[in-house]
Amino acid sequence: MFIHIGDDQVIQSQDVIGIIDYNLVSSSTINEEMLQQLKQKDQVIVADEELTKAVVITADKVYYSPLSVLTLKKRTSMISTISRLEDYTDTSEEE
Repeated sequence: MFIHIGDDQVIQSQDVIGIIDYNLVSSSTINEEMLQQLKQKDQVIVADEELTKAVVITADKVYYSPLSVLTLKKRTSMISTISRLEDYTDTSEEE
């Protein structure tokens, strides 16, 4: 399944390692250093840093999202619920 994380960015839900509030990330020097190193390696996707509310961490990239952590959490929960649903579609052909 896929998650739309804002700014026309869509990622696979299975690739998400963590979602962190941007204010918490920017208040930590260790996190700031990590993000600076990843930016130098072109592993950070930033559309507009001024609008960033959450940081989505995947195995290969870090995405700055304009959506809140709560919104992203709801989207991942919804995907998890949908993937657990059984398929009750009628596969028999109607005449």
